[in-house]
Amino acid sequence: MTETPAPAKKGHRPYLHEVDLMRVIFIGGVLLNHTTTAFQTNMSSTSGQRLGLLATHLMIHFTRMGFMFMTGLVLALAYFSKDIHWPVFYLKRFKTVTVPYVLWNTILLVGATALGVGAFTWAAFGSTYLSALLHGDQFYLYYLMVTMQLYLAFPLLRLLFKKTAHHGRILLISFMAQLAIVSFIKYGLPTINTSNWLWWFKTYGVNVVTYQFYFIAGTYTMLHYQQIVDFIDQHIRVIASLTAALSIGTIGLYAFNRLVLGLNHTAAVSPHQPYMVVYDGLMIMTVFWLGRRYAQWRQTTQHRGLDQLIQNGAKVSFGIYLCQTIAVSLLSGILGQLHLSDTALLLLLPLGYAFVLGLSFLIAWFCYRVPPFGWLIGRPQPWHAGKKGVLHYEHTHRSSVSATDQ
Repeated sequence: MTETPAPAKKGHRPYLHEVDLMRVIFIGGVLLNHTTTAFQTNMSSTSGQRLGLLATHLMIHFTRMGFMFMTGLVLALAYFSKDIHWPVFYLKRFKTVTVPYVLWNTILLVGATALGVGAFTWAAFGSTYLSALLHGDQFYLYYLMVTMQLYLAFPLLRLLFKKTAHHGRILLISFMAQLAIVSFIKYGLPTINTSNWLWWFKTYGVNVVTYQFYFIAGTYTMLHYQQIVDFIDQHIRVIASLTAALSIGTIGLYAFNRLVLGLNHTAAVSPHQPYMVVYDGLMIMTVFWLGRRYAQWRQTTQHRGLDQLIQNGAKVSFGIYLCQTIAVSLLSGILGQLHLSDTALLLLLPLGYAFVLGLSFLIAWFCYRVPPFGWLIGRPQPWHAGKKGVLHYEHTHRSSVSATDQ
């Protein structure tokens, strides 16, 4: 028997306010991750400040899996319990992901080539553009590529949960499979010649199977919502303590990867490691608990400004993700011109993060409010006055009833 939040009204889905804060936390972590990368690339290769940023990078690398979890959760909320006309489903889902995917690949690649950013050239523009569209390997757009694969696989995921009585077994098997997948990626794949493999198999970062546990965990959470809420509430002290310990432990993991295994930095901070599966799962539970506390807090708070800021950030979180390349690129260009010491750069990190976060939000908010730019962030607006933009590709609700009211 499943345990989904009760509907607010007939034909309406419940509004999960906890999802709003989770979106804000995860997108904030993504931007912090990329901001610290921009700062460390402008530091001396031997400085302690740079080493500190490199060693702590894994602490904030849970955000990718957090977004995968959220995608599984909201898809289950939106589509698990109702009859689906699959052609309509695919038209709606792909329209609000594929259009931004193509637009941002085009805009950013043209802009980067025209401005001479990176190694992009007009001579190789055609092949680079085609590769970017086919592989999702530019401008952090891999997430959209993975999401499109999930949409294709969603009928099978939905059927799996509908036809299997013991959902806990699905979750356990998925978790064990995830550990096996990332163990192979970390310890086995580097020793294998993959030159003759199909791209989808060897480029695991954009392969939906690589993230299968988080999609399944999100679906399970939505179907057994109250059970998950009760479990986390009862064990939050242990969960939060373990999360904090494993967060600090990522520094040791980085040292182990570099000094013992001899991995380069990219491999050492990869999110695809057995340790990170456990850490990510605990962090997602902790963020979920914080989201629930926010949902309860907003019912009685007088601080409506903060609540409105969180809601607005959640509305355009996908847009912020898409717009971040502009802000991060501008920050990198500014830092490259300043020629500051590594200590000064480290002290400027909070200001740089505020710049990236603020500019990304402003661009996304502009797109959200001004037609036809909503197409850029998956929220196309109708042209006639008086109506707001239509569905966000991950929009989770239609009513204003919180699950905390049940």
